[in-house]
Amino acid sequence: MATKTDMRYLYSLCWYLALPLVLLRLRKRAKKAPAYGERVPERFGHVTPRNDKPLWIHAVSVGETVAIAPLVKLLLERQPELPIVITTMTPTGAARVQELFGDAVTHHYCPYDLPHAVGRFLKRIQPRALVVVETELWPNVVAGCAGRNIPVLLANARLSARSAKGYAKFSTLTRPMLQQISLIAAQNPVDGGRFVELGLSAERLTVTGSVKFDITPPSELEAQAQALKAQWGTDRKVLVAGSTHEGEEARLLAVFSQLREQIPDLLLVLVPRHPERFAPVKALAEQQGFDLCCRSSGIAPDTQTQVYLGDTMGDLMMLFGCADLAFVGGSLIERGGHNPLEPACLQKPVLMGQHVFNFAVICEALAEAGGLLLVKDDVELAEKAGALLMDETRAAEMGKQGAAFVKANQGALERLYQQVESVCLNG
Repeated sequence: MATKTDMRYLYSLCWYLALPLVLLRLRKRAKKAPAYGERVPERFGHVTPRNDKPLWIHAVSVGETVAIAPLVKLLLERQPELPIVITTMTPTGAARVQELFGDAVTHHYCPYDLPHAVGRFLKRIQPRALVVVETELWPNVVAGCAGRNIPVLLANARLSARSAKGYAKFSTLTRPMLQQISLIAAQNPVDGGRFVELGLSAERLTVTGSVKFDITPPSELEAQAQALKAQWGTDRKVLVAGSTHEGEEARLLAVFSQLREQIPDLLLVLVPRHPERFAPVKALAEQQGFDLCCRSSGIAPDTQTQVYLGDTMGDLMMLFGCADLAFVGGSLIERGGHNPLEPACLQKPVLMGQHVFNFAVICEALAEAGGLLLVKDDVELAEKAGALLMDETRAAEMGKQGAAFVKANQGALERLYQQVESVCLNG
């Protein structure tokens, strides 16, 4: 029977063998998004050495960065002398770190999960603790921290049934990794229970709730949304489709065409999840003959604009503020969906497809509270969207119920902060 060391050795060997393909993929992505070709040595642990024992926070991309932002801001407020290093895997995550925190934190790309890269990074950074956001667990990172007595806390943790099955297939690797984690702060008891079933000691599990509920819309958001709506006509109905993926935009444009038969001046605000998709989505809409305006152009949309492409970063919440109806992407395809709480907290009725396994508990609860409708296909999407756009009273009631649900579940941020302080800062 293979030991945990043997399994991690085999895992690392596979990583080294796959490295040429990983670098080839990185190069390929850099052709579409040049930032992927920048700062590559950081992915092998080549970062500037430091000796101030920072808190290391790892957030894989934009979603995780946004999710953990309230905690980072609270740490900066309450622990102003605490140095913080935030790592991401993607340039979009890096850009969001810079946008949210500026020079208040240091950003690096996370090292690949290769023993030498992780060891080099830990030796140069010398973190006092590691906070990992949601589910981004890497065996060599966790083992490297454990070998140096660096606490590891998994914050705002979630684990879908699908992901749990994947981890279970590699239990000889997963179980030892979970046993080396200091604490998992889960979003809910269901997800927390899955970690225990995979090998986490029950004493190292706490349920803090999801910090994604602790949303405070920027004070200027409403004014920005109203100013934008005034450009295209304040009386126009607006459908905002946010965080969409390949395979969804074409379907949404088809549904939009159907809806315009009922509502001729309906405006679709389309916001792809990833910036490398901005150009293809623009071309798609133009090929279908829509009058399109891009936010990045600086040209104001007008009453003739049919599709407004949100091709800038960091504006999704403001664009949701313009909506009469919000659709959250990644849910018409088997991507698992994205966070529906941002539009919900803005009192917007929310629609999603049936593939919401990444946010299953939140979506189920939001739907039960009356703030979300899940649709099984494009036909039902067109039907439900049309009904809500035509029934302002029902749409407003859904928005109120969704916002009330978000407010009722707030408080996770403070609970998570207390755990981080206890496990990572008082050691």
